[in-house]
Amino acid sequence: MPPPAPKDPTSTVLRTGFSDDAARVSVRAAIDAADGYPHATYVGDPRFTGVSSQALIDEEAATEEDDEPTHVFLADATTMTGPSSSLPAVGLHDEPGRTFRVSARWDPEISADPSIASMDFAGFAGAADGSGTFRGWDDG
Repeated sequence: MPPPAPKDPTSTVLRTGFSDDAARVSVRAAIDAADGYPHATYVGDPRFTGVSSQALIDEEAATEEDDEPTHVFLADATTMTGPSSSLPAVGLHDEPGRTFRVSARWDPEISADPSIASMDFAGFAGAADGSGTFRGWDDG
């Protein structure tokens, strides 16, 4: 099953970790609070429990839709239990499988910039640090 397309020009946050509902609420609130309004289409379908990035890429490649998402954010088990609540951002088109983690604070920028051609997904991925985490432009 391919990841659902966002309902608007936002990104998709696909929940794959279902261990902590309070953490899910917290992550969603952090994303939506980044600059005061919702930035994502949230999908919490248990069919995606533990789905791998590769499975999403394979499904996406099999679709013929032009308006499918170019990337997806996963609210995985690490997101739900880790201290920073970072989300994996997974490229689905230009560099399928290219992945980096990102804090909820930066989700809106990563979601918006590719849609306005300000910066593409690869630009954010390339700015990830040695641990594979994009920490933003002013967080070092």
